[in-house]
Formats: sequence, C-alpha cells, structure tokens
Amino acid sequence: MRRATSSFLGVKSVLFNCSGRSTMLSRIALSSFRRRRYNSEAGTEVYSFLKSSIFSVKRTPPAPVYQKSATQLLNHDQATHLESTLEKSLLVNETDEAWKSFKTLTSNSALPSKPLTNSLITHLASAADTLNLKRAFASVIYCVEKSPALLDFDTVRMVLKSMVRANTAAPAFALIKCMFKNRYFMPFGLWGDLLIEVSRKNVSFCSFLELFEETCRVAVDEKLVFMKPDLDACNVALEGCCRELESIRDAERVIETMSVLNIKPDEFSFGFLGYLYALKGHTMKINELKGLIEGFGFSNSSLFYSSLIGGYVKSGYLKSVSATILSCLKEENQEVMHFSRETFCEVINGFLKHGSVKDLADLIIEAQKLEPPSTVVERSIGFGIIDSCVSLGLSDKAHSIVDEMVAQGSTMGLGVYLPILKAYCKEHRTAEATQLVMEISNSGMHLSAESFDSLIDAAMTSQDFQSAFTLFRDMREARVPELKGSYLTIMTGLMASHRPELMAAFLDEIVEDPRIEVKTHDWNSIIHAFCKAGRLEDARRTFRRMVFLQYEPNDQTYLSLINGYVTAEKYFSVLMHWNEVKRRISTAEKEGGVKFDHALVDAFLYALVKGGYFDAVMQVVEKSQEMKIFVDKWRYKQAFMETHKKLKVSKMRKRNFRKMEALIAFKNWAGLNA
Repeated sequence: MRRATSSFLGVKSVLFNCSGRSTMLSRIALSSFRRRRYNSEAGTEVYSFLKSSIFSVKRTPPAPVYQKSATQLLNHDQATHLESTLEKSLLVNETDEAWKSFKTLTSNSALPSKPLTNSLITHLASAADTLNLKRAFASVIYCVEKSPALLDFDTVRMVLKSMVRANTAAPAFALIKCMFKNRYFMPFGLWGDLLIEVSRKNVSFCSFLELFEETCRVAVDEKLVFMKPDLDACNVALEGCCRELESIRDAERVIETMSVLNIKPDEFSFGFLGYLYALKGHTMKINELKGLIEGFGFSNSSLFYSSLIGGYVKSGYLKSVSATILSCLKEENQEVMHFSRETFCEVINGFLKHGSVKDLADLIIEAQKLEPPSTVVERSIGFGIIDSCVSLGLSDKAHSIVDEMVAQGSTMGLGVYLPILKAYCKEHRTAEATQLVMEISNSGMHLSAESFDSLIDAAMTSQDFQSAFTLFRDMREARVPELKGSYLTIMTGLMASHRPELMAAFLDEIVEDPRIEVKTHDWNSIIHAFCKAGRLEDARRTFRRMVFLQYEPNDQTYLSLINGYVTAEKYFSVLMHWNEVKRRISTAEKEGGVKFDHALVDAFLYALVKGGYFDAVMQVVEKSQEMKIFVDKWRYKQAFMETHKKLKVSKMRKRNFRKMEALIAFKNWAGLNA
C-alpha cells in the first residue's frame, strides 16, 4: 500500500501499527494531548455540596458541611463514641444522625474506619434523593483528598451509578477529575461505561473527551494497563470528534492514541472517519480508508458506506450519495451489502431537501440496472427507498417516485408497491389505494389474495364502500382463486353499517361466481336487515329474488319476515307465509328447509292471533301438537284480549260460519270460554 500523505497525520500507518510499540510514536501521540490542569474545586468549596446548580435543584443557600473548627482534636474515646453512634445510626437507617456523626469526625480531622466509611457512602448513594447523593459525593471527594486508601472501588462505582440514575453529569465529571488530580487511579472498566452513559444523556462530549485523553495519558505515562480505555470508549471519543466537533485533527489524534494503546479499530471506527471525510469532501482520504478496510479483512462494508452516505447527505453532495450507492452495487457482494432503513431515510431527506423526486427515481432506475436478477425485492434499492419513504409518513412522495419511474418507462416489481398500499390502508386512504391497485393491474401485475383482503378490510373500516366494491371487482378480474375472506368482510361491514340495499346489490352482482359459495343465510342477513329497518317491500323483493334463484328459505328467513310484518301490523302477509310454510314442513328434514320449532310456532301464533286468522291459528296449533312442540297459551290469551276483546261469536255466526267455528276452537284451546 502506498504511504498516506502527511496531511493524513500518519493515520494509515498508525492503524496498521497496533501490534508494535514505539517510544518515538508514543511521544508524538502523547504530545498531542491537550494537557489540562483539573481545578476540580476540591477543598472546602467542593465537598461543601459544591454549588446547588450542579445537581439541578432549587437554589437555596447551601449549608456548610465541613467548617474548620477552632476546637481541639478529638481524643480516642470521643472518636470511638462518634464511630459507634455512626454505626448504630446506619443500622437503624437514621441517615441524618449518621451524617451528623460523620461531619463531627471530619470537622476534627478524623475519619471513621474503612468499612464504616464505605458503608456510610454506600448508604447515602443508595438513598435515591438529591440531598444524600450530594452528601455521598462530598464524602468521596473528601476521602480522595484526605485518605484515598479508605475508599473501595466498588463504593466509588456505586456513587457514580447513582449519579447516572439521577442524570447529574457535572458531579460525575468532577469526581473523576478529582481522582486524577489526587492520583487515585481506579480501573477504567469500573467508571468508563458510566461516564459514557451520563455523557450521552447530557450531550457532554467535550467533558468526556477531556477525561478520555487524561486516562490515556495516565495509562501510558504511569504504565497502568488497567487505566487503558476499551474499544467502545475509543469509538465514543472518535464519534464525538467526527459527528459533534466535526474536527479531522481531533479525530485523527484519537486514532493515533488507539495505536499507542494497541487498540485495534473496528467497523464503527472506520465508519466515523468515513462520515467525517465525506462531510469535508476528502475523497483521497476516503479511498485510503477503503484500502485499510480491505487490509483489516472486514467482511461487511455496509456500515462504512452508510456512514459515507450520511456525511455526503449532510453536506448536500447528492451526486456523491448516488455514486456511493451505485459503487456499492458494482463492487460489493450483494448477499452481504445491505443498507439499513436509517440510511435510506437519510438519503430521502437529503434528496427532498436539496434535490427532487425525479432525482430519487433516477437513482432507483440506475440501481435497477446494476442489481442482479436474483436480488430479493426487499433488499433492492428501490424497495429500500420506497419503504423508508413510507416509514417517514411520505406515502404520497413514494407514490410520486413510482409514477416518475413509470413515466420514464421503468418497470417496478410488485413488492415495491406493497409498502405504499399498506400505508394507504393504515391511513384509511382507500380511494388512493384503489387507484394504485388499478395502476398495478394495468402494468400486468397481480396482487395476492392477502393484499386484497387487507385493502378491502381498510376500505370497510373507513366505510368507503365504493372502493371496497371496486377492489373486489379487481380481485375477481385478476382471477384470484380465494374470494371468501373479502366477501365476508364486505357483507359483515355492510350489515354493521345498516346498509342492506348495498348488501342486496353486492350479492346480486356476485351470486353466480363459482368461487363464492352463497348460501341461504346470506340472503337471510339482507332480509333481516331490511325488516329491522322497516323496509318491508325491499325485504319482500329480496325474498322473491332468493326463491327465484332457487335458494331454499328456512325458519330464520320466515322469522325475520314475520317479526317485520308484526311490527308494521301487516298480518295478512304472515298468513300468506303460513300457507307457504305448511307445504315445506313435511319435507323440511329431507331437504334442509324450514325447521318448525318453538320459535317459529310462537311467531306464527302471535301474529295470526293479532290478525284474527283463527282458522290458521288452529292449523299451527294442530301442527305443533303433531310435532309435540310445547306451546305456552298465556301469551296468545293476552294477544287476543288486547286485540279482539269485543269480538262476539253471535255476530260472527251471521257473517262466516267457518270463522265462527275457528274462533270457538281457539277460545276453547286457549281457555278463554271459562
């Protein structure tokens, strides 16, 4: 490999030099550290609660914690008594009393024993309130300055954990600075991850970078391997330099430091550098990074190229974005190379901000030329852009991209349309979905039954019935073999929406389609809905259509009709249906027709009594007795008394002898003559 230029600060050679050590290299790298003096404001001001603003609490005059006393030092008995009081207070969770004893000891230049000191600090840090966290912080600072040997590493880590939970970054940084200042070297593995976490929460990268550089210096100067940061910490520092500071100088200094510490960079390291170089337009350095990636043997370059794209997008270099994507398709293994949705979202936002829909369409068209025929739709550039467009809530933009491609004569796979259709369904924009389905059909492609089902369900949910009908027609024309799911969705939706006239029209349209098994209960649903709405003429018309098409009415058919007629007081129509039912009962069991059960008997008897058709009433009674169906006479007595209380047998004898006999028979049966 050719040597990197001097402007590259030797990054190329540095990255490959992870296995060797060089005194000269160490001096060069370490001389680039920004050595700072850590004025951590220790002493009385720091461990007197610092400033209240550090912990983000209401500004109240801070009470002094450690005030220098003019009194004499404590004697042995006094110190022992205070320690005993401190220990007992901790045992019974009397935090304020324990703190009071600790303050008295420290004010007189004394400290409790090591176990007791750590127990107090641990107790304060676990109290989960700001006051005691401040006390724990002040205690650790005091011990670090006065007697660091008293502190256990686990105790300090617990205090830092509490600070992270409380999201107080400033005290956490102040504590680590104080530890460095007083040469209290705690392994990086015990505090580094916590510092990274609180830095991310508070966007305190500069403070983290300062401590990162200091721990690197200590690890080298003091030859303390346990102070060496890990790769994750190095990448955090590198990410901040590249994405927050956008400083090539600082980023390359971090890389040099990693080489000094013999920390091998990974894909993320190269990704951060790639982003920065793309942002700054340093093409030569990007090419050198590509060579280094090959040298390190990374099998997947997706992260690196995604980072390049992110940098180009931010800088507005849209031609470089397209060139990078197309270059990947030419050079990389398609089975390995794949951009994430996040990357595609960056591309979309960049093009819509600095370019146009046409530019995105052009990119997809060029990508299609390079993608092998075996490429899975979901891994294609076109699908990635369309799907990400939809995920951003830009389904109309996605549709516009597809339209632009079609206008340029480019063909799109069916899978590319599906994210837009799903978005329209979710947004209940069924009119747009229906239009898109027509476009798909016109292009010679066909949706699956599942896709149609989803679209029709969305249309019915939003009560866009016309779109649902149109989609179902398209479904039939596309020769989809399974229509039952969508058919039931439409019928159920129309029933719930109380639209029997649409149910009737829909059923009439598809009744002869052999793929749909229309049964009597479908007609019953329509008849029931019409009767419930009081539209008896429509119910009658549906009934006649049903019989004409040779669908056998059953007990449910007649129950709906009888209830509708009773509500409208049209009892003669009930009589007509009884004459039909009489003929069907005898063959019902054989042909699956009318089931003459208690419900149907009750409906007929009540309606015919109310109508005064006692001859028919007795026919129903006779049939029920023949079939051993129990009849409760009380209801029909009530019906008779409500409607025919003044009806006289003598008057009826003069008019119609047969009716008179039927009336007498009914009254005898119902027990009204008694």
